[in-house]
Formats: sequence, structure tokens, C-alpha cells
Amino acid sequence: MAGRRSYPHGVTCWIDSEQPDLEAAAGFYRGLFGWTLTDVVPPDAPGSYLIATLDGQDVAALGPATGSTATWNTYVAVDDADTTAAAVAAAGGSVLTPPADAGPGGRAAACADPQGAEFALWQARRRLGAQLTNAPGTWNFSDLHTPDRDAAMAFYAPLFGWLAVDMAQGAGTMLQVPGYGDHLAATVDPGIHERQAAAPPGFADVIGSLVVAPDEPAHWHVTFTVADRDDSVTTAERLGATVLRSADELWTRNALLRDPQGAEFTVSQFTPPDGDW
Repeated sequence: MAGRRSYPHGVTCWIDSEQPDLEAAAGFYRGLFGWTLTDVVPPDAPGSYLIATLDGQDVAALGPATGSTATWNTYVAVDDADTTAAAVAAAGGSVLTPPADAGPGGRAAACADPQGAEFALWQARRRLGAQLTNAPGTWNFSDLHTPDRDAAMAFYAPLFGWLAVDMAQGAGTMLQVPGYGDHLAATVDPGIHERQAAAPPGFADVIGSLVVAPDEPAHWHVTFTVADRDDSVTTAERLGATVLRSADELWTRNALLRDPQGAEFTVSQFTPPDGDW
């Protein structure tokens, strides 16, 4: 593969976590995932923003929380943050932080959908998004947990061009951006279609999933790939995390964790029943 990974409009592209104690969070995630963390905020500017890398490639970030709550955030790539933020408001969502430049890296806005799930917009400039994904210690997927599938899709589909597709064999409802797999094949992953020949149709276009969850607040949830679920859970507990639940499913062994400051995320070990795709 050659070149840097880019993300078309509507594709989830980046994750970061807001943490009340940034130094403590850095120690936790460094110990859990083996990240190298680098503060990209200039020394003469206020605040910090720690870019996490593995093998020299951007995978996520940690930043200071504005309050006492820690959380993981999901960003969606857009062609124009100002235009999309205006569309969010017109569609019944909320613009929590208006579009603003994030240094030379890009332009961002914080939003919420009509059900209250918060997400961010990212108009890339220097920083295109996550450069390494689906490898141990990196971002796997972000999933929308919502009480109302139809209302959620009525909001997101016009904004980002998403399709909601129910997958076979209990794999859930996948969110697709048509043509994303072709973009990957033409840029950083030329063998994606051949490698996924046995996968469900359109799997290369998947950018996340949708979970109907009427008994919990609407939110976006982040999953990380790990080599071994049990080893990762043991490490996370040793570092102060809480295990909320674990499960062995058809395609994965996973665990829902809460980090020491309260941000929830999932670790997932890929265990396909009939071999890798």
C-alpha cells in the first residue's frame, strides 16, 4: 500500500477521548494499547492534544475534558464543515460547537443528532484521519446506539449518504457509504475486494453499525481491535478499568470496558467461524 489514507465525505474517520486527567489517561491507554503519545499543541499555545500512534501511524487522540466526564468521540469526514453543520441544524440536530479551525490539521465542529447522540465533523487538511485501523491496538468501528432506527437514518442518510443494511448470520445492521470500498481499492488497499470475496455484499463499504437500544441514551460507541480479548481485559483491569460485560459471539470475542475516568469502549478479537476473510 502506498500513500496516506483519506476519507470521503460521510465516512467515519477519527476518534478521540476527552479526559479530566490527561496524564492519567495517557498512562492507561499507553499501557493497554502500546500507543506512543505526542502533544501536537505548540508550547506557546494553551491546552494539549495527544496524538496516539502505532508504528508511526496516527490511530487516535486524547484531549482534556471540559467537565468531569470522560468520553470517546467519533468524527465523520465532510467536504465542508460549515455547510454540513448548517445541514445538521436544519435537519433537527444540534451544533454544540460551531465549525472552527483545529490548527493546520483541519476544521471541526461538534454536533448531536435529534436523539442526542453526539458526534463530530472533520474537514481534513493536514491530518486526514486514522492512518492505521483494524490492527491490534487500533480503532475497529464506531457504532450508533439509538432508540429509533428510522429517525436516526432520516437524519444521517441525507447528511452523509448512508445506507443501513441488515447483514446475514446475525452480524447486525451495517452502515455503508456506497463506493467507499472502491475508494480504498484505488488508494491504500488495492486487494480489499479480493480479500473480502466471501464477505457479505457491500462489506467493503461499511463505515460502522447501528444498534437499536431503546433503554439507553443515544450515543456513539467506539470499538478497538485486540489480538487477545482475555489478555487485554486482564491488562485493562490491572490498569484500573472496570469490565462491564464480555461475550463470545459468532465473529468476535469482545468485552465492554470502562476506563478509570469513566469512558466506555469495547475491545474485540476477530474470531471468524470459517477462517479469515
